[in-house]
Amino acid sequence: MSQNDNLSPLLVVLRDLVEWLKASHTPGVVIGGVAASVLGRPRFTQDVDALVLLDNNDWAEFLSSGTQLGFVTRISNALDFATKNRILLLRHESSGIDVDISLGVLPFEEEAVSSAMWVEVGGVKIPLPPPEDLIIMKAVARRPRDIVDIESIMDANPNLNVGRIKMWVREFSSVLEMPEILTDLEAILSHKRKKKL
Repeated sequence: MSQNDNLSPLLVVLRDLVEWLKASHTPGVVIGGVAASVLGRPRFTQDVDALVLLDNNDWAEFLSSGTQLGFVTRISNALDFATKNRILLLRHESSGIDVDISLGVLPFEEEAVSSAMWVEVGGVKIPLPPPEDLIIMKAVARRPRDIVDIESIMDANPNLNVGRIKMWVREFSSVLEMPEILTDLEAILSHKRKKKL
């Protein structure tokens, strides 16, 4: 019996991803739906998202080292795409699960990765950002499911540093010239306060 037999495909991807980050000495955290499910309420997710800190000159070598663990590009010009969009679009070959790796460069992203918490999920230890930082990422993304995730993370983590969340969301809101990012967050916080009363 192989060690994969008792792991779900998603856990196999997470295990291989962590092994890849460790082998390549690349600091990173798992984000997206997987992180939201662990730090908030479990929800269905069919892909894996990660944020890593990697010098531009090391992208090709990092990508090459991932192939040994079954991570392959899912578009032909993956490095060109990454240069323009700061994201590597990959697939974990044996499971068929898509993996999106964001290539962090912002001070906020550096802080999120340097504050990583290691959490065991189904027998696999994965690095996650602090719940505050995942909320900030999701506030900026602001898709309907991100709003739901923010609420579930807040419910599961009552002692959040709300000041940090507001500071960074205000910053992103200003830089991106999208006041609605901050407005959405304020609405969620207001709703949470009313529920407590």
